[in-house]
Amino acid sequence: MAERIGALVARLMFARYLLASIAALASDFATFLALDHSGAWPVVAALGGYTVGLIVHWMISVRFVFDLGDGPTHGQRLGFIASAMIGMGITMALVGALSALGLSPALAKLASVPVSFLSVYAIRKYGIFARG
Repeated sequence: MAERIGALVARLMFARYLLASIAALASDFATFLALDHSGAWPVVAALGGYTVGLIVHWMISVRFVFDLGDGPTHGQRLGFIASAMIGMGITMALVGALSALGLSPALAKLASVPVSFLSVYAIRKYGIFARG
């Protein structure tokens, strides 16, 4: 019974994280498109979008995704930022490389999403917000 409850909680956490990520991605992509449309280099647009998405994701994650009891610790804040830097690096590298190969910046950004999402989720779930 405990295993079933644990599995359900894990699925619900992933669902909440997915919803938080969708909201963050919407703000990320809107910012990315605005910057790209204004003539920013694709990598700069990716950085700007990712930064806005990070802020949105943090606000949702600490309130609705991870059970933090009394709130996030300083270490969790730093870990969240560090994991975001990894995700941002993945995003920027893929957008830069795929754009250089001729893919449109918007499609390159879309292609980077699942790679960055799964990498950062794993780091946050099993590292930063893992329960002892």
